[in-house]
Amino acid sequence: MKKDRRFETQVIHTGYSSEQHHGSLAPPIYSTSTFVFPDAETGEQRFAGDQDGYIYSRLGNPTVKMLEERIAVLEGGEKGLAFGSGMAAVSAVLLGLTRSQDHILCSQGVYGCTFGLLRMMKDKFDIDHDLIDMSDPEVIETHIRPNTQVIFIETPINPTMTLVDLEMVSQVAARHNIMVVVDNTFCTPYIQRPLSLGCHIVIHSATKYIGGHGDVVAGLVVSDSDTIDMLASTTQKDIGGVMSPFDAWLLLRGLKTLPVRMDRHCDNAIYIANALKAHPSVEHVFYPGNDESSDYYIAQKQMTRPGGVISFTINGGKEDAQKLINTLQLLKIAVSLGDAETLIQHPATMTHAVVPEESRTKMGITDNLIRISVGLESKEDIWEDLEQALEVIKYV
Repeated sequence: MKKDRRFETQVIHTGYSSEQHHGSLAPPIYSTSTFVFPDAETGEQRFAGDQDGYIYSRLGNPTVKMLEERIAVLEGGEKGLAFGSGMAAVSAVLLGLTRSQDHILCSQGVYGCTFGLLRMMKDKFDIDHDLIDMSDPEVIETHIRPNTQVIFIETPINPTMTLVDLEMVSQVAARHNIMVVVDNTFCTPYIQRPLSLGCHIVIHSATKYIGGHGDVVAGLVVSDSDTIDMLASTTQKDIGGVMSPFDAWLLLRGLKTLPVRMDRHCDNAIYIANALKAHPSVEHVFYPGNDESSDYYIAQKQMTRPGGVISFTINGGKEDAQKLINTLQLLKIAVSLGDAETLIQHPATMTHAVVPEESRTKMGITDNLIRISVGLESKEDIWEDLEQALEVIKYV
C-alpha cells in the first residue's frame, strides 16, 4: 500500500491484502497454536532465523502480524509488537531495556499498575527509579544518573492530565544516549505521534481507544526494527505475554473507526470540560483543551486534538466525590477509558489505590479528584447527568 495514504485510509487498509486471503474482505482469524512445516529442513531454517515463516503462535501469528504492521505505520515506526495487555507491554519494554542496578526516570504520575511494576523491579531486581516533574530540562538533567537507561513518560499523565513536552525531553535524553519510552494510550496515534518528536518507543494499552468497545484487553509497542526484534526474542517470547489472534482481530476492527470515534470523544469532552468549568461545585478542570492551563501550549504543539479524558476536583472531599459518583444515572462507574460509554472513577481509591498516600499527594491525586472518560453518547445527555449529580453537592 502507498506510504502516503492519509491516516483515515491507513487505519482501514494497512497490513492487509484480501487477495492473499481468498478475497476475504475482513481479515481472517488464524486460530492455531502451531504451524506445519513442509519438511524438517524448513523447520530448522525457521528456528535458526534463516527463513521467514510461522512456527508457533507465541512467536508470531498472521492475524496478530496484520495488527502489528498497521499500528507501526500509524505511529510512524518501523515495526510493531502485540501483547496480551497494556501492562504486559509496559513490563516487557522496561525489563527488556534494563538490567540489575540500572535506573529509570519517570514522569511524576503514572498509572497505578505501572507504579506497582516499578516498585517490584526495585525490590526484586535492584532497578531503581525516580518520579519527577519533567517540565524543566534542568531538573531532568539533575536527575539523570550514569546508570539511567530509560526515561518513561505518560502524557497526558493519568489521572492529572499534566502534559510533558516530548520534544524537549527527547533532546535532553539524546545528550545522554537514553531511550525515551512514551505511553500514548490517552492520545492514540490519531492525536499524538511521539516517534516524530524524537522518542524511541511508543506503548499503548490497546484495551482503551484502539479497541474502543470495552471487549478486549491488549497492549501494543512500536519502535525501530532492532528494538522490536530484541523485545520479541527476549521478554515477549520468554515471559509470554502475547496477544491472541481473536483479540488482534477485534483491534483491527476497532482501528477502522478510530478517527471517527476520537473526533466524537474530543467534541464531547470539550463540551463537558467547558460545562464543568462553569459549575460552582467544581474547583478545577484538568484537560489539555483548557486554554487556562499552563500546559495548553504543549497541547497545541504536540497534540492535534485535546482527547477524551477529563479530570476535575470538586469543592469537597472523598465522601462528596463518592456521593457525586453514586448519584449518577447514565454514566458508568468503572475504570478504564476509551469505550463508547462514558466512564467515571475515583482515582485515589480505584486506579491509583496501590500508590501510597504520600506519593499520590505528590502526583496531585487528591481525594476530591474525579476522572471521566467521555464517551460517544449525546453530549447534552452526558452533561445533564453530571449536572444533576453536581447539584447534590452544590452547597458543600
